[in-house]
Amino acid sequence: MKETVVSGIRSTGKLHIGNYYGAVKNFVQMQHEYNCYFFIADLHSLTTHPTPADLHGNVKHVLVEYLACGIDPEETTIYIQSDVPEIAELYLYLNMNAYMGELERSTSFKDKVRGNPDNVNAGLLTYPVLMAADILIHKATKVPVGKDQEQHLEMARTFGNRFNRLYNQDYFPEPYAFSYSKNLVKVPGLDGKGKMGKSEGEGNAVYLSDSPEIIRKKVSRAVTDSGPTAENQEKPEAIQNLFDLMKIVSSEDTLTHFEDQYNKMAIRYGDFKKQLAEDMIITTTPMRERINEIAADTSYLRQVAKHGALKARESAQKTIREVRELIGFKSF
Repeated sequence: MKETVVSGIRSTGKLHIGNYYGAVKNFVQMQHEYNCYFFIADLHSLTTHPTPADLHGNVKHVLVEYLACGIDPEETTIYIQSDVPEIAELYLYLNMNAYMGELERSTSFKDKVRGNPDNVNAGLLTYPVLMAADILIHKATKVPVGKDQEQHLEMARTFGNRFNRLYNQDYFPEPYAFSYSKNLVKVPGLDGKGKMGKSEGEGNAVYLSDSPEIIRKKVSRAVTDSGPTAENQEKPEAIQNLFDLMKIVSSEDTLTHFEDQYNKMAIRYGDFKKQLAEDMIITTTPMRERINEIAADTSYLRQVAKHGALKARESAQKTIREVRELIGFKSF
């Protein structure tokens, strides 16, 4: 029996190369070795109140781009979270045994309250419970998550174990963080600070669907400085970020060439950025072409979504039947 892996991505817009190298590329490899459930978390996105058009459009973006990156609906289960109502039912049951104090102590909840005090909704408070339902519905044991999600995963273990104790059954297994690749890839953004992300502004991220012209423009505007002032000096964060991006998308020879130029104080950032942009274009072209092709095939997307929902619901319905029995729900 293959171990079960669950991972989701919120439907909040297009995928960028940070998503690809940080997660999706690993998903493509994982699907051949594990029993994988990859879902599009549209229920989670409701905490930010998207319009109906934006919600549907964003779900379509992620579905198209998952497929374009190489996730195979025949090899794995790819589905839309809201197509599996059993997740919402398990979320309800788990909420009955999740306590205000532990939910309020969640780091992500405290961050959201600070960042957006006018939208402190119940969905934000119980976000970790819904995440636990996503994982436990398939009885997953491995969950690919970043550092920022480890506390949520710990809470998923807490809720599963609490259910087991309450109903005196060893029912839900414990899910653990899982990194498929030995070296976690952190993909920096173009703004000179931290990682690439959607929330840091349009210019910070290079999207898989960006045209060559847009990529060139974004990279040309990336933050740099006036250049090194001593040989072999340590690079400032903004410059190191650009070299880290080159390490991901360029050949070893290209990276070595520009490292040498920097260390000799002979680097020309204009040439460096042009090379980085062209290598990003080469890297994303196959995916961009497939994105355009798949997005135009509405009947194929409908078929993939329906097929994924059927497979996901088969697993979810079994869990819900058993959970209802353990709780004591019985038909007359």
